[in-house]
Amino acid sequence: MRVLAKDLLSPEQIALVRKRSDLRGTWLVFHAWAVIFGAMAIFVAFPNPLTFILAVMVIGARQLGLAILMHDGAHGILTENQKLNNFLSQWFCAFPMMAETGAYRRYHLKHHANTQQKEDPDLVLSAPFPITRKSFRRKMIRDITGQTGYQQRKAQILNALGPADWPLAQRLSHYWRKLGRATLAQLAIFGVLAATGHWYLYFILWLAPFLTWHQAITRIRNIAEHAMVPDNDDPFRHARTTLANLVERALIAPYWVNYHVEHHLMMWVPCYNLPMARRFLIANGYGTRMETKESYAQVIRMATSRPDDQDRRGEVIHNARKRRVSGITSEGFTEDQNAA
Repeated sequence: MRVLAKDLLSPEQIALVRKRSDLRGTWLVFHAWAVIFGAMAIFVAFPNPLTFILAVMVIGARQLGLAILMHDGAHGILTENQKLNNFLSQWFCAFPMMAETGAYRRYHLKHHANTQQKEDPDLVLSAPFPITRKSFRRKMIRDITGQTGYQQRKAQILNALGPADWPLAQRLSHYWRKLGRATLAQLAIFGVLAATGHWYLYFILWLAPFLTWHQAITRIRNIAEHAMVPDNDDPFRHARTTLANLVERALIAPYWVNYHVEHHLMMWVPCYNLPMARRFLIANGYGTRMETKESYAQVIRMATSRPDDQDRRGEVIHNARKRRVSGITSEGFTEDQNAA
């Protein structure tokens, strides 16, 4: 079932939510990096376990924010100027996150075209739920301890290097095509931090959040967006909007990523206009049709509603673990392995 924007909003409302801003898109990218480096600076000024943990969480959330802004860039809606859109999305959002906007666009548009259908490449992320609390706990432990992030990056790098029996020159050429510019972005971040005299921050407050908190909240976001939606065929109910308070917006759901129903109804709306789109939809009488939860805690309770006595660690429960581990947002999830 398809729903057209002209059936949901007035022409005046469409014009407002469609409007893109070079200034606002650029500001959001600047804001993400300012928060990242600001959190690092606070830790340097006040080095203690509390500021370290807080910095990891804040930076990990802004890393997710960079992925969200890359997502808007892949839709061509981060800024009005498309050259600026692509430049910001690639060099300041995608490459630092070891992704690539064009590859992500090709993968992600398949998700929009086939949301919650068998052809949806993201179906692996939502299909296994609900799960047990024990299973969810194991997943979060893998994320927080860096196991998931390590396995993802390992698979990504090995894929970029190509088969081991290739000549070295061929492997390096393949790596450059796949991850060369992303590697340059990592070297640039390291260089900036080294120039300040704090090179070690690259490892403890860039890589560590990237491999830990960023992974955990990406999992939570994936669950919230499509897991256990009421109707896989209804565009108002095959995605979910999760209302987020200030703390959740700071540490889990930056840059309006929680407005997911609105995004699926009108994927050409920039992230900074999604709250306006929701207000218009509610004013036009569609509020009760949209799948909405009050908080991420409510979603997690629903996602972990399978009784623990049904938990069978190590047995075949679903095939999402390896696909989630070795798949990446820039190239999709393509491998299979059973997981609990």
